[in-house]
Formats: sequence, structure tokens, C-alpha cells
Amino acid sequence: MALRITFHGGAGAVTGSNFLIEGTKGKILIDAGLEQGQDFCMKCMYEPFPYDVPSLDALVITHAHLDHIGRAPKLVREGFKGKAYMTEATRDLMALMLKDSVSLLTQEAKRYNQEPLYTEADVERLLSLVEIIAYHEEQEIAPGLSIYLRDTGHILGAASVRVKDTGDGTSLVVTGDIGNSPNPYLNDAEMVPDADAVIMEAVYGDRVHAHVDQRVPNLRDAMKRALARGGTMLMPAFSMERTQLMLYEISNLMESGELPEFPVFLDSPLAIGVTDIYEKHAGEYFNTAAQAETKKEGSIFRFPFLTMTQSREDSETIAGEPSPKLIIAGAGMSHGGRIGKWEAKYLPDPSTTLFIVGYQAPGSPGRLLQDGAPKVKLDGREVKVKAKVENLTSWSAHADREGLLKFAEGTLPRAKAIFVSIGEPTAQRFLAQRIHDFLGAKAIVPSQGEVWTVTKEGVHKEK
Repeated sequence: MALRITFHGGAGAVTGSNFLIEGTKGKILIDAGLEQGQDFCMKCMYEPFPYDVPSLDALVITHAHLDHIGRAPKLVREGFKGKAYMTEATRDLMALMLKDSVSLLTQEAKRYNQEPLYTEADVERLLSLVEIIAYHEEQEIAPGLSIYLRDTGHILGAASVRVKDTGDGTSLVVTGDIGNSPNPYLNDAEMVPDADAVIMEAVYGDRVHAHVDQRVPNLRDAMKRALARGGTMLMPAFSMERTQLMLYEISNLMESGELPEFPVFLDSPLAIGVTDIYEKHAGEYFNTAAQAETKKEGSIFRFPFLTMTQSREDSETIAGEPSPKLIIAGAGMSHGGRIGKWEAKYLPDPSTTLFIVGYQAPGSPGRLLQDGAPKVKLDGREVKVKAKVENLTSWSAHADREGLLKFAEGTLPRAKAIFVSIGEPTAQRFLAQRIHDFLGAKAIVPSQGEVWTVTKEGVHKEK
């Protein structure tokens, strides 16, 4: 018996996660993500999936980022009628993210004179197919195929997926994204020692974050420099996880007196909604210390100097507030959302500080800003950049090169091969080489469309 993997997305690219796994009888799809940044391809996004969608028995979602869920409603449009499996937190976050993306995709479709990729009705149909599965719960979801989820510590509810042939026990794991542990409120990523092959991410496969002990001091010192300049502080932050992490740390720095009190505006309806979901699931998904802190304080994300601006009218009032002030808004790579208007207004001012606190995909406005571009195009307008840019990349929700190598080591000795995917090609190749050199393991960098077979004895590529 064997498991057959086809790499339909995430191979040679950071985004667009999409893996087809077939057993003797059953067929499972893991993730159906959008391509973003430099990986973005309008034709790829709209063309039919390269497999028979109605024949799929099940969909498994690793976590609720759009590059893992963004095309899932399109599966329903193309005839998917199976169940969609995920953790409860992922279900709640996915519902919020997909409903938010409908209007953005509709605008994008108009620009290219296309039909929308999907509608809110498609999102609702997808949600009606969701089956909740908890961590550490084995469940057969397709004929002869079971899954088992483990916490990856990446965002709330994120999971690695072990797929097992229920006949002979052959298994493989798709990691999804692996968290940058330790996190102050999420659990550490769990190891996966029980798979014959592993498909793992490599977003930071060739880079090392600043040491975890330096993350908060670096944030504090960068904010002190920004406060000394007296201007507005801007933080493009992903609505999910990065925003909550920043709120948590800024709150603690103010409470401890390491930072003076100043107004902070969370100018993102999506991030506000995500924060509500994080608070709803704190008792199930937070680590022990954060659960105790939440029980004591009610919320670990809210503090007296925080204002959440849900409506556009509330958002407009921020401009009239005196500086220094901090505006946290999406999108995290400065490619949409409310942050664009604030960047257009404040980036030409040399007293402004722009905090880069997450991964910036090649080709995105955020990557240009991170790389020191003197001007950037935002919503079709060219904006001069005179602001101070502070790169605080150690706040990534992704494990770095050393964390990924440690994770890979935890899959041995059982894993016969480690497929390195979900990352820029250079990062994938670099991590694969390190896995080979340091761990003596077989590391493979698959290409888009490649098909591999996994057995208990090893892996081989199909022609």
C-alpha cells in the first residue's frame, strides 16, 4: 500500500498551499490557498483546479491564513461535496477571513473584467460542510484514510495534519506553517515523530530571527526612538496573530513603565473581529500561563490607551489626534486595507516611523518599504518615503532556519524523506541542504505538479 502526493501549490512558492493526497480508495485535499505577492497569478487563481473536484472525499485546512484557505469556496463552486475538517478556532477565523475577502476579490475581479472568484453564498456553502476535529483525535475522513492533528503554534487553531493509510499504517504529515515558538500565549509547536514522509514549510528556511530574548527589548527601543522623533507611528500588521501579539506586548510595556503611555489605534475591523475570536477561545488554545492571565484580567489584548475604530467614521477621527500616536492597521504587506491611506498621508514626513513586524512577500509594497525604496505605489498613487523604517522581523509567526531544522530533526528517524515546500525557492533549497548536511536525512525540493509515492520503505517520484 502507498500514499500518493501531488504538489498543486506551495511547491517553489511561499503561498497557494494545495496538496492532493490519495490512498488506495480515498482522496484528500489539504489546503486550498490563494497565491499572493510575487507568487500571484490571475490565470492560476481563476482557472479550474487541476484535479477532479467532485471526486474529493474531504478537505483538510491547516489554518486560517488566506494563502491556505483563499480558494476553498471555489472548490464548492466546482462541485466539492465532501466534508471540510479543521479545528474549531480555524473554522471561526476562516469564516471571518473569507467573508472579508469576498469584497476585495470582487473589486479585483472588476479590475480585470472577471467574474468574482466566489461569492458570500459560496462561503456559506463551504461553512455548512465544516466538521470540527480537535487536536490529538484520530478520525477516518475518507475510505482507508485517517487524519490526526497537532498544534503548530503558528496562529490560533493552526495544525499539522498526519494522514495515515488505515490498512498498513503508512503515513505522511503536512505541517502547514510552523510557529515561531515560544509565543507568550500560544503553545509551542508539537513534533511529529510518526510519519514516513513529511511536507514542511520553509518560509524562513534561509534566515535566522533575532534571539527571542531580544524581541521585546528591540520593540521597546524602536518605539522609544519613534517617540523621540515625535511623529506618527505606523504598523502594517496582519490582522491575525501579528496584531494580537503586538497589542499584548505594547500593553505589557506600558504597564511595566518601560514605555510611556501614548494613544494606540487598532484601525481594522478584521483585526478587531480576530481579537474577539482569540478571546473567545482563550480557554481552549492558550498556554497555561496565558489562560491564567486571561482569567485574572479578562483580556490580555486590551488596555486603557487602546482605541478600536470599527467604522470608517471612527477611522477618520484618528487624523485629528495629536502625535505621537500609533496606528495599527492591515494589510500586513501594505497591499490593501486601511494602512494604505495612513502610509500615503504620513510616509512623506521624516518624523514618521514605520514598523515592519512580519514577512513581506517579494513584489509587495511592504517588501519595497522594507528594502528601503525611496518611493512606493499605494492604491495606484506614488508616495515618497521619508519616514524612518524599523525592521523588527523577529516577530514573525514562522519558525526561522534553526527552528525549522529542529522541527525536521523531530521527524527522524522514522521519516524516510522530508519535502521542503511553502517558501521562496532559495529558502527551500537552503533548508533542504541543511537538513541533508546536519541531519543526514533525505530532503527533497519538489516542483509544481510533481507526483510522489510514499511507502513504509521510502519515497519515489512518478514519471
